[in-house]
Amino acid sequence: MTGAALCDDVVVVQNLVKHYGNVKAVDGVSFSVRRGEIFGIVGPNGTGKTTTIDCIAGMRRADSGLILVLGFDPAEDSFSLKKKIGIQQQESEIQDRLKVFEAMHLFSSFYETVADMETLLRQLNLWEKRDSYFSALSGGQKKRLFVAMALIGNPEIVFLDELTSGLDPQARRSVWELVKLLRDQGRTVVLSTHYMDEAQRLCDRVAVIHSGKIAALDSPADLIAAHGGFTRVHFRAEESFDKSLLTRLDGVESVSEIEDQCTVEISTRHSIVEIVKQLDQMEYELSSLRIDSPTLEDVFLNLTGRELRD
Repeated sequence: MTGAALCDDVVVVQNLVKHYGNVKAVDGVSFSVRRGEIFGIVGPNGTGKTTTIDCIAGMRRADSGLILVLGFDPAEDSFSLKKKIGIQQQESEIQDRLKVFEAMHLFSSFYETVADMETLLRQLNLWEKRDSYFSALSGGQKKRLFVAMALIGNPEIVFLDELTSGLDPQARRSVWELVKLLRDQGRTVVLSTHYMDEAQRLCDRVAVIHSGKIAALDSPADLIAAHGGFTRVHFRAEESFDKSLLTRLDGVESVSEIEDQCTVEISTRHSIVEIVKQLDQMEYELSSLRIDSPTLEDVFLNLTGRELRD
């Protein structure tokens, strides 16, 4: 199917399945991506994130299922589709003796219309490195170069796989600003990441993939509300602390102690006031009081488990 009329959904995936030998890497995944949104895909390592993106972007052929990207079937219309999308893959390399501007010129030759190279390199803080060999770039500079190469063709959809892995905090925030700029320009971004703070900050919607299936899909705020668990209040507990005084308060779900630290899980924000009142009546020192609201990381752990994986 080619040239289909476009709607608000620029990516449609239905019952995607992909095997590697006897291993089912993707097991019946279905979702859609809306035009102009940042769509996140998160999940533990080895659970199908990269495979899903590769199939959508035409880098791998799915075993079964329907995929439409801008109206094109990526398996049958890969050549036409790749003129309209940009891809930054998790593992990418180019020739060590290729200079930055040479790499950009090479990739720009693949497209009919291209972005302004100087503007793009300046946005990614690479303009001063335009005459540098790839081998002379730092890890962060190489990552940013691959992002620039993905954007040189003015793509309608940009696929970014583990975009900021290995970048320092300053470089991460710089790239985050670029991703938000892409959305502001009307582009669609499909972002795979294992940084939950990144997905929570950037994405309009997030799909959590676990064991090759979608465990949940919604906005970060709605995912946190549905799967994030309880707000936690932490404070230092004295030896004589009687936690039963807190368990009787409305909205308190649990009270636990580890060494001298007490953690109270609450289901209503009003419980914070009641806890503080109770501690004040007990003449507790409140300088160590800390409140942690649920985050997308809590959602991730609650949906995919907390055990270590290879």
